[in-house]
Amino acid sequence: MRTIHPGMLLACFMFLPVSALAQDDPGGDIEQLRKELQQLRQDYEQRLADLEQRLEAAEAQASRAESQAEAAQVAQAPPPQPSSSSVISKDFNPAIGVIFSGQASFYDQNPEDYYIPGFPLGGEAGPAPEGLALGETEIDMNANIDDWFTGWLTVPITVEDGDVNVELEEAWIETLSLPAGLAVRMGRMFSNIGYLNQQHSHTWDFTDQPLPYQAFLGGQYIDDGLEVRWVAPLDIYLELSAETLRGDRYPAAGAQNSGFGSWTLHALAGGDVGLSNYWQVGLSWLSADSAERPSGGGQDPLLFTGNTDLGIAEFVWKWAPNGNWRQSNFKFQTEYLWRKEDGRYALPDGPELPWNVDQQGWYAQAVYQPFPHWRFGARYDALSSDQPGLAFADTPLAVYGSDPKRYSIMADFSRSEFSRLRLQYTDDQAVPGDDQQWVLQYIFSMGAHGAHTF
Repeated sequence: MRTIHPGMLLACFMFLPVSALAQDDPGGDIEQLRKELQQLRQDYEQRLADLEQRLEAAEAQASRAESQAEAAQVAQAPPPQPSSSSVISKDFNPAIGVIFSGQASFYDQNPEDYYIPGFPLGGEAGPAPEGLALGETEIDMNANIDDWFTGWLTVPITVEDGDVNVELEEAWIETLSLPAGLAVRMGRMFSNIGYLNQQHSHTWDFTDQPLPYQAFLGGQYIDDGLEVRWVAPLDIYLELSAETLRGDRYPAAGAQNSGFGSWTLHALAGGDVGLSNYWQVGLSWLSADSAERPSGGGQDPLLFTGNTDLGIAEFVWKWAPNGNWRQSNFKFQTEYLWRKEDGRYALPDGPELPWNVDQQGWYAQAVYQPFPHWRFGARYDALSSDQPGLAFADTPLAVYGSDPKRYSIMADFSRSEFSRLRLQYTDDQAVPGDDQQWVLQYIFSMGAHGAHTF
């Protein structure tokens, strides 16, 4: 049965013409009808006010009960455990990305016989294999662990002589909430020295590292340790950092000093010049102890035991019109490296010889993007060294002829920030007899891999 709402009756009474009521009751008192209508209106408004008060009281009581229940649950329940529903929060999910790279390389000389007189190479220094080769396939994972810590994992997969090798390149945790601009990183990491050392290979502007990085750092210095970093509250960017590292990897070896075999210091300053330019300067220092550090490769490597001190000065200038680097940009960078080693070298099938040598190296490179997608670059890198002495004559440590140097030019095409094709030519005059080198390289990024800054 349909119910007639009291409000509808009130509306009918309110809009019912008084003349109609008078016709129904000609002898009635019109004034009395008006009073009754006014009373009905007041009763209705009072009832609405009472209902609104009751509703507000009920809502307040429900809110208090809910708050009390939540407080009791927090006080009594154990800490919440991760569940499948937590995947909704993407900030705490691991972002996973894969970097694919490969190249086709052509050399005048056999890269397996590559060496630089006076500069024994260690780590991963040296040219890539000749011909078609799969480069490093890199798997990256990173995420915020909670509001205090973030983590990063890099696992490269390489193929050497037909064998697949899975390595652990980076595995570190870093703080997020320390006061006063402080941050602490712990684990396996790229050392913070220099400008290029922290850059992954797929972000390099050329297919390989400059000669000083190859000769003094084995390509890049990666080690296990602890880094403390501080960013000053200034108008310009000023960062200071210090590291203590295990000293188990080139240019250190043997994890000397009870596993505290090397340490570093780094200072970096930079700032904007207008809207289109940016400058950056930095100074770094590395001190490393080594016990039988191998270099030279092969079955009979050279073994160094002693101390290595390395200083690096860096300068970078970047330009992008009004900061729009995607349209056009230019970058110039240069680094000077100075190394002093004091110790002894054990030669294959020979005696140990004292080694006390100062060596220097530097490079300068410029990369220009005149329009979207295309970049062109040129690089010059060189080394120089003291004479180690007559005892090292006819050994790979002997210095003879002119200083080692190289000239490189490259052109690359990037359809997006996740794909790149590059062609590079190098005139390598660091080895005995010039070596003309051509490399065609591809680099592709798949998955959640953050874009790198210009």
